[in-house]
Amino acid sequence: MPQTFSFTVTEPGQRLDAWLTAHMGADMSRARIQQLIREHHLTRNGQVEANPARKVREGEVYMLTVPPIEELELQAEDIPLSVLFEDEHLLVINKPAGLAVHPSIGHESGTLVHALLHHCKDSLSGINGEQRPGIVHRLDMDTSGVMVAAKHDVAHRNLARQFARHSIHRRYLALVRGVPRPPSGTVVGSIGRHPVSRLKRAVVADGTAGSKPATTHYQCRQILGPNQGIAALVACTLETGRTHQIRVHMAHIGHPILGDKLYGNANKLKGFDPASVSRQMLHAAELGFIHPLTGEDMAFEAALPEDMQGVMGQLA
Repeated sequence: MPQTFSFTVTEPGQRLDAWLTAHMGADMSRARIQQLIREHHLTRNGQVEANPARKVREGEVYMLTVPPIEELELQAEDIPLSVLFEDEHLLVINKPAGLAVHPSIGHESGTLVHALLHHCKDSLSGINGEQRPGIVHRLDMDTSGVMVAAKHDVAHRNLARQFARHSIHRRYLALVRGVPRPPSGTVVGSIGRHPVSRLKRAVVADGTAGSKPATTHYQCRQILGPNQGIAALVACTLETGRTHQIRVHMAHIGHPILGDKLYGNANKLKGFDPASVSRQMLHAAELGFIHPLTGEDMAFEAALPEDMQGVMGQLA
């Protein structure tokens, strides 16, 4: 059943969406309220009000009708998950390489979302009006490692704010071509759309339309191969979380990730069998954040997967 909430303005001058968000409390995000306003679920003095930016005036009476949560059309699928932590608010998993996060063209089934719908069952609440697990951040399909997902709106919004503030700790391990010199450093470069390929991102000039600033700290952990090394295991710590950030930044400094077909022909190494690499050798090894409800410091690690260990053994 839909729920209706009534509010009378006693503090005029604020934007309507911000004012309603404050009155609804932690149960509803500003984005969700904006969506409801634009979909004509709000009235002002009995008339539909569809402008989220309107300034509220003293004495106005607003009534917000919140429709019932819609169930996803997606079917839950019994896909095994490696769960590192779970409570009623969130869960942390070690995602395997090859598992897409969201359904998309070519991956209409068999994704992490389908798996979470099965795993969480009735513990999910409505996020932006839809019953679904809250995918707060993403890993590329062929990147393995630690991910967190939210079970309800409050946890989702809190975690999203932590990601937006760049307060989340994220460290990745990557096998790259060559050995970075110096062995540790920082790559700073705005990332935007590639000028030619619509599938790629690239380091672009600051201020380029659609670009976002990006910073990656790297440290060489192990040199692999004879004669000063032909490859290296590198730890990358993110200050920002742009699409393909590590893949773009490491290729930009001349050390593309092994197996990364999009950002560099990184498999052509002397004495190395490229058939042994079926995906980019990138692993989200560490994830740290503040628990959105308890305030506890949370830290998780996922060991280097077997395929990356096998490549390291081949290169040693």
